[in-house]
Amino acid sequence: MPLARVSGIGAVCHAGATISEMWDGMNTGVASPTTVRDTYMDAPVRVLYLSAGSEHERDGAFPGAARSRAGRVAVRAAAEAVRDAGAGPDPARTGLVIGSCMGTSGESERVREEGAGQAPGIYSIGADVAAELGLQGPVLNVANACAAGAYAVGHAADLIASGECDRVVVVGVESYSRVALACFNQMSALDPATCRPFAADRAGTDFGEGAGALVLDRVPDDAVVPSPGAGASGTEVFLTGAGFSCDAGHATAPAADGVQARRAFDAALGQAGTDRARIGLVVPHGTGTTLNDQVEAELLADLWPEPADAPPVYSAKALIGHTGGGAGALAAVMAVKCLREGKVPANLDVGELMPQMEGYLHDSPVPVADSAVVNAYAFGGNNATLVFQGVS
Repeated sequence: MPLARVSGIGAVCHAGATISEMWDGMNTGVASPTTVRDTYMDAPVRVLYLSAGSEHERDGAFPGAARSRAGRVAVRAAAEAVRDAGAGPDPARTGLVIGSCMGTSGESERVREEGAGQAPGIYSIGADVAAELGLQGPVLNVANACAAGAYAVGHAADLIASGECDRVVVVGVESYSRVALACFNQMSALDPATCRPFAADRAGTDFGEGAGALVLDRVPDDAVVPSPGAGASGTEVFLTGAGFSCDAGHATAPAADGVQARRAFDAALGQAGTDRARIGLVVPHGTGTTLNDQVEAELLADLWPEPADAPPVYSAKALIGHTGGGAGALAAVMAVKCLREGKVPANLDVGELMPQMEGYLHDSPVPVADSAVVNAYAFGGNNATLVFQGVS
């Protein structure tokens, strides 16, 4: 039995301010990162993939009473996902899980600027989303660094499995903050040009803003779940597996042997009751940082030694940047959309690929069938893998 049915999805990211716009952006394959113009940000690398619709924020076009920039983007994505899902259960049986790395730190920075005209306050993304959507079930905030969005999906599934909720809204979100950009500059972990995951000469990651939202619904015990089949337009999608692990090693660097990342992958596929041969899509973590991409590339090559036998690999961060705590959720939203549409758009050209990834990243649209896997890795050695199943 699946963990949950994915009844709705929503997104705000560099590729588009709605699911439809994001899908168009994925198919167009054009990214336009900009240089942060911030008087209070003094750092050599200031590349940022702004979320689409950012220019409307000044005009109050984002819905509701959310006060922080991250809160406004989260509300917008969550509201779209709930509209996509349709009528739900009693609000008291509807939970909310927020995944974010930096949370509202950017807002706290901005209100302390000289002449900001706004007193420092308390900002809560979860409270903003719950108030806007009238959600009265449990609200959780997950901060497992750049795997927070994927961990949030796992916690949402747990709330459903425990009987606490019949529906859970999941949002992974990140917005611009000076502290994140400054820290990665200090670590020399940013690419001065663009985010180029798995490129042979990759030089680091680059941040993006955005929010990915999913609505997970309980699958009744007596429900007849259709058998897996080739993805096609209108396909239903279920969350079928979730695996997690910790390297228990370095504070920032992933374990070079990839053992625990593989453990999370195997656990997710085991729970889903599927195997590598039926995976039709992998959305990797792929940040563009040297060791992270090396470890994940070796994991994928170990799972599928021959590129011809491997599923398509869609490298999302080349298009939308690294959305930090929102990355796992946005990757999940993209995977679900690909399963619904029955195809995977082409990858952006990042130049010459690292040898381990040659033949794995497709440069033209390809069909997708059966299951999709999403990987998310983070500081602290936090690893997460999610499995989604499309049925027609």
